[in-house]
Amino acid sequence: FSLIDMSLNNRQASAAEKIQKQDLRILLKLSPFIKPYKRIATIALIALIVTSLSFLLFGQGIKLFIDEGIYTLQNNQLIIIAIVLITLVIGTFFRFYFVSWIGERVSNDVRLAVFNHLLTLHPHYFEINRSGEINARLTTDTTLLQSIFGFSISMALSSVLLFLGGLVMMLITNLKLALIVLVTVPIILLPMAIYGRRLRALSRKSQDTVADIGTYAGEIVQNIKVVQSFTREPEESIAFKNEVEKAFSAAKRRIMQSSLLIAAAMILVFTGLGAMIWFGAKDVTNGDISAGELASFVFYAIMVARSVAVISEIYGQLQRAAGATERLLELLSEESQIQPPTQAIDLPDGSLSLNFNNVSFSYPSRPQEKALEEISFKVGEGETVAIVGLSGSGKTTIFELIQRFYDPSNGSIEVGDLDIMSLDPVNLRTNIGVVPQQPTLFSANVSHNISYGDPHANAEQIKSAAKEAFALDFIEKLPDGFDSYLGEQGVRLSGGQRQRIAIARAILKDPSILLLDEATSALDANSEQKVQEALKRLMQGRTTLIIAHRLATIMHADRILLIDNGRLVAEGTHQNLLASSKLYKRLCELQFNH
Repeated sequence: FSLIDMSLNNRQASAAEKIQKQDLRILLKLSPFIKPYKRIATIALIALIVTSLSFLLFGQGIKLFIDEGIYTLQNNQLIIIAIVLITLVIGTFFRFYFVSWIGERVSNDVRLAVFNHLLTLHPHYFEINRSGEINARLTTDTTLLQSIFGFSISMALSSVLLFLGGLVMMLITNLKLALIVLVTVPIILLPMAIYGRRLRALSRKSQDTVADIGTYAGEIVQNIKVVQSFTREPEESIAFKNEVEKAFSAAKRRIMQSSLLIAAAMILVFTGLGAMIWFGAKDVTNGDISAGELASFVFYAIMVARSVAVISEIYGQLQRAAGATERLLELLSEESQIQPPTQAIDLPDGSLSLNFNNVSFSYPSRPQEKALEEISFKVGEGETVAIVGLSGSGKTTIFELIQRFYDPSNGSIEVGDLDIMSLDPVNLRTNIGVVPQQPTLFSANVSHNISYGDPHANAEQIKSAAKEAFALDFIEKLPDGFDSYLGEQGVRLSGGQRQRIAIARAILKDPSILLLDEATSALDANSEQKVQEALKRLMQGRTTLIIAHRLATIMHADRILLIDNGRLVAEGTHQNLLASSKLYKRLCELQFNH
């Protein structure tokens, strides 16, 4: 964990340094998400202005009440005051509703945009970025934006309007007292500028540590059987406590800066108010102003003071929003390493050939290590070819390159006599069906998992695919049959059952190219025989590549490719390789003699 902590600390330090150079203008980059709702935003803004003006006029009502007395006011004056109050109430309703609506809508649109963009990113991105942190950005950061757009910005704009309007009314009501208040304004704004920069860095770091908590917890929960098997619960509890304490420490520093900012603003505000009231009371005693004027002025002064306090508090929240926005924009700006060509070509219908031409490849995380080196082979239309070799020899890498999860470093790959780089990855993958050795299932029901191969399939087609994969018997014994939920990663099924669901999914997809990664490895002998028959029917007329660890399962292959250390060292039928390849013969002896 020390290496992980070091990388996290370095990332957070660089992020903190970067955010310090920013200001709240980063929030303007979210304006494209507000633009579609500009009419509603305009209504909310009008309601905001109307309520602010109504609140300002209320100060003049206070002056009338005190100077003329409530019982001596004329009817038209009372009607005007009543209209102002009704306008204030109605305007507040519209402001709160529409601003909250925009906050919910914008945060959900941002969340959707980030998720949709994540779906387009290359697999290497998810190898170097942890899923827990990505989930935190999708949930925690967008939820923070929701509160900012739905409440904080509304309060900030309202406070700015009341601050400016209150200052104007103070100048109109009494110039001398207004000047006393104005002297304190620059002094009040000074701590906001000082603490604001610190708060930006601390807000970003606080959000990163919260993301780290989610990442750590998610990894432990996902591997709970391993944790319990090795009785590591006490150590994991301590490690998680350390992560929580890191988050709390970061949040504590952020809260301290926010509290100091608010406290400093309040001290300066109340000092200014105290001086203003003292001079005002003296002027009332001398007869320079009326009691109503002083009361009205105090009302506006409190309004200005409250606005400054609210702005200073929301300023801290906006700093957090700036950190969240930066994290989300980082995701949205991430470009996939796998890009479709400008003018993509669609693959023809029917069986397709495969051709590797001097392909070399290194994983981005291990650029100095060759996963494949100058591999060349061809799989004809409808041909079944098996790939064998020791673990780590590059078999799975071939499958990943065929699906264009990565692009080769050198050489080319052709599918249906078309260069894979000229194809749209979506069209390419639509024509490929994969049954992995460790199938991935979703926590949804059985029907959803099988229909992932064809989302337009009806219930009868799903049932037929399950029957062909010899999965129907155990599915019908589940509590709710095809509507039974499988739990996270399909945890409610055995390994063999999960594999048969994956085979049914591939059958339903009806692909032109079939990639089988030891698709029957988790099955018992009886089920394996049945599924082998189903796979033989599925492979008919399809170009098929099979990764085989158990050589007995690929005797029927048209050809066998022997891979060793990323190189193709031999190819031929089982009998040919047995006679010509020492490595293949040794692999057979190891399996068949034990």
